[in-house]
Amino acid sequence: MYKKTTLLGITYEFHSLKEIMAKANEEKSGDELAGISAENMKERMAARAVLAETTLSDIRSYPVVAPEKDDVSKLIEENVNEEIYGVIKNWTVADLREYILNDEHLSKELLQIGTGLTSEMIAAVTKIMSNLDLIQAASKITVITHCQTKIGQKGVLASRAQPNHPSDHLAGIRASLFEALSYGIGDAVIGINPVIDTTDNIYALLNETKEVIDRFDIPTQNCVLSHISSQMRAIEKGAPADMIFQSLAGTQTGNESFGISISMLEEATSLIFEKGTAEGQNRWYFETGQGSELSADAHFDVDQLTLESRCYGLAKHFNPFIVNTVVGFIGPEYLYDSKQVIRAGLEDHFMGKIHGLPMGVDVCYTNHMSADQNDMDNLSTLLSTAGVNFVIGVPMADDCMLNYQSLSFHDIATLRNVLGVSAAPEFADWLKKQGLTISSGQLTKQAGDPSFFL
Repeated sequence: MYKKTTLLGITYEFHSLKEIMAKANEEKSGDELAGISAENMKERMAARAVLAETTLSDIRSYPVVAPEKDDVSKLIEENVNEEIYGVIKNWTVADLREYILNDEHLSKELLQIGTGLTSEMIAAVTKIMSNLDLIQAASKITVITHCQTKIGQKGVLASRAQPNHPSDHLAGIRASLFEALSYGIGDAVIGINPVIDTTDNIYALLNETKEVIDRFDIPTQNCVLSHISSQMRAIEKGAPADMIFQSLAGTQTGNESFGISISMLEEATSLIFEKGTAEGQNRWYFETGQGSELSADAHFDVDQLTLESRCYGLAKHFNPFIVNTVVGFIGPEYLYDSKQVIRAGLEDHFMGKIHGLPMGVDVCYTNHMSADQNDMDNLSTLLSTAGVNFVIGVPMADDCMLNYQSLSFHDIATLRNVLGVSAAPEFADWLKKQGLTISSGQLTKQAGDPSFFL
């Protein structure tokens, strides 16, 4: 594909869709590191002008990674709803944006259109949308999923309790979990990132979380975020797992660097339905993040936003309960500062939602990034307004095991209070029965006291 345009007397030439997509992207340090970003704002605007007039059929005709060489591309291509695509294939990217933002088109219409789009089409329209566009569009989309409980309803801000411990000490994990529960956090999942990725340790952590859930009759689900193979061995051994977890990349080579394949994901799907402890039909937890493919030298000169969208095309195939982007976790090499992190968080949330995914965001940053907690407060408020399915909470916003900054338990409680949203319905009822909230959902004086559960 060859395209050119003249802007303010300067002619800009682009020699491939891949180049147009990369140069139309908002400024990202990862794209600069890869040497594929626009040289300046004028070239970026020229690329966007060209992209806006590109048809959806052109995007499908010029895949950024060839399906015959990449199983993620092949899967995304096979999952396109051809009937819907046939109706919209001659739309430009600008036409798609107008359809998405039209007030007459709500969740049902947007999810239906999403089935006829490839992940590259979704990435393309994202690039020509403002932050407010992304918030407005995502806020219209409702994706409800069911594991042990249901989340995703309008007016619900669910949360993952992340009671990590630097040595996987079970008593320490339990103490942190009790604090999370006392703030009303943990309705999406009680999910632990283990230090020790062995079958026996994963087995112990799954048993520990399930024991707490069963003892207090908590309407939630558990998960341990180890490598898929360790979880599978623990589940085969009899560990009680409601969900199975894996990080995803947007290319086959990227997934191979994680030690996974689509066939392995399919094998794990069969296992969690055969031996998992949940009742619902959504039993996967996926995590993603802009820049992971570049860090594995598996990006093929494709920009990080487009690759992130392809992660969602892969995740969609497995009907997950939750998906989240760890938006600022990978570091300033990929998202340099708070402006880039905030933009990426809004992009990822929208792209996940229009793929039909139950999208959450780990609102986070690393200590060597040009960002602080105020920036995370801003992003979490924007995402909550946009209808994010869930966010992640750690004690005092500081994960003592992964060594990064996220949201605290009380940050999430504050978001619910300020924005008038609540925990998932079953979990909200449980909090009320425990005496941790009153009828309005507001926390009682017991909140924040982990000894409540002793």
